[in-house]
Amino acid sequence: MQINKNIAISESGFIFNPSNGDSFSTNQVGLEIIRLLKDDKGKSEIVSELVNKFQTDSATLEKDLGDFFLMLRNFQLLNE
Repeated sequence: MQINKNIAISESGFIFNPSNGDSFSTNQVGLEIIRLLKDDKGKSEIVSELVNKFQTDSATLEKDLGDFFLMLRNFQLLNE
């Protein structure tokens, strides 16, 4: 799974999809997830890195990550 190549993402969390003109914003955790996706990390690798970085439990993180992936898919920002 990857973020679409044409998506523009700023350091402040602004996301722009030039194919349809939609724009979104995300927080620091969302930016980290997107960075990991751009680095071709899989879901288990993302969970592992985020659990260590943000000191949270993996069950909560996996649920939240699934919700975030669903949102990315709905907004046509994610390739599978």
